[in-house]
Amino acid sequence: MTNPAAEIAYREDVELRLRADRSTARPVLFVFALAIFWLLVGSVFGVIASIKLHLPDWLVRQQWLTFGIVRTAHLDVMAYGWASLAMIGVALWTFPRLLHVELLWPRVAMVGAVSWNIGLVVGVALLLQGRNNGMEWLELDRYYSVPFLVLGGACVAASLIRTLIARRAPHLYVSVWYIVGAFIWFPIIYVAGNWPTLKGVESASTNWFYAHNALGLWFAPICLAAIYYFMPKVLGRPIHSYQLSLLGFWTLAFFYALNGMHHLIGGPIPTWMITTSIVASVLMVIPVVAVAVNHHMTMIGRFGALRYSPTLRFIVVGAIAYTAVSLQGSFTALREVNRITHFTHWTVAHAHVGAYAFVTLALFGAIYYIMPRITRREWPSAALIKWHFWLVLIGISIYVIALTIAGLFQGLALLDPGTPFQVSVERTIWALWSRSFAGVMLTAGHIVFAINFFLMTRGPEPAWRIPPLHEVQPVIYRGDDEVAP
Repeated sequence: MTNPAAEIAYREDVELRLRADRSTARPVLFVFALAIFWLLVGSVFGVIASIKLHLPDWLVRQQWLTFGIVRTAHLDVMAYGWASLAMIGVALWTFPRLLHVELLWPRVAMVGAVSWNIGLVVGVALLLQGRNNGMEWLELDRYYSVPFLVLGGACVAASLIRTLIARRAPHLYVSVWYIVGAFIWFPIIYVAGNWPTLKGVESASTNWFYAHNALGLWFAPICLAAIYYFMPKVLGRPIHSYQLSLLGFWTLAFFYALNGMHHLIGGPIPTWMITTSIVASVLMVIPVVAVAVNHHMTMIGRFGALRYSPTLRFIVVGAIAYTAVSLQGSFTALREVNRITHFTHWTVAHAHVGAYAFVTLALFGAIYYIMPRITRREWPSAALIKWHFWLVLIGISIYVIALTIAGLFQGLALLDPGTPFQVSVERTIWALWSRSFAGVMLTAGHIVFAINFFLMTRGPEPAWRIPPLHEVQPVIYRGDDEVAP
């Protein structure tokens, strides 16, 4: 016999999630579609830039296809087009569910997404014409592009804050803390990084204050929020320790902001600033270990679920990459290590462990979970999901391993006064070819993902009704092509 009270409570809970999903469906689908468009554009730019490193005479007749322009366009499109928009979509969807309320001011969020994209289109167009601020991660024009991005981010934040104020949840889950923190921290560091009056050494310091914190205080919090939400959700069990999750959040907030200066070791920067940054980088071991232990203890005994849930596959790999890139970052910040790895391909590999293996894979996992709930349809092809996962996993593995090994040999050659500079270049050629091959694999994975995504959006409007037995579950493999709810 069923328990009537439990059945009523269950139906109320499902109705609440249904209303939350319905309120977020249009803005989230719109933002995801834009994000995937930029993912494809950025992938093409990335492959072109990579090939130019070992075939420098390829595509040289057009100014806008030179390496410096294409590489910068790739970086900004992937950071502010793909990753940022996908994170905004994840935040808009998870917030109402966690707060037990519908998304408020969804049209304001839509306006924000449009404004953000206008700023990005203008900025990329100016980049392709050679107009660049000259600071890494801050290349977009601060007068014609940045204001649109700031306005767009403010509109999305306004929708989220209004929803937060109207919350009905008895307490705030850690994912809410991370999302709120990200939307507080990002405008501060972005405005500081684009401040027009900074010159010389001040500009360099501010540049790396922003460039490092963009990953740690913007990309990382929202992706960690996604991991903390989807991992226990798919497994059907609570997170191992709520207190440990808060320890990870607050120590990230206190220690990460000071990390960026270790990128300027050897530069004309006061020693105390460099040393403080190194100490803060080492202290980052605390939040990283707290998060890693929490994730592992949540997964322990349930790793078999990786065979069935694509969301869990991407999320778990992203969580492992977060631990790896953070510990590697603390190690690389040490002066004796930095003198070998600085200005080498090691740094490029390290950046991609964070920006791709952690951020992008976590976002893929989140989208695989969210889309069936806002379209009320299952993913069209389980085979395409498998192809997507293995293409990007193998691709990023080749990318990171090749550049890491080449970077070590390159750094040792640069430090040896008896070794000509040309030798340090020749030692990396094989890795540059590997990088391009990996880039093609990643791009193929992105195309497969985009095809599956847009096939899923075709069809009639979703029927917003309560499922007869349970909430729609993430896709689960039964065979090569067969899918079960």
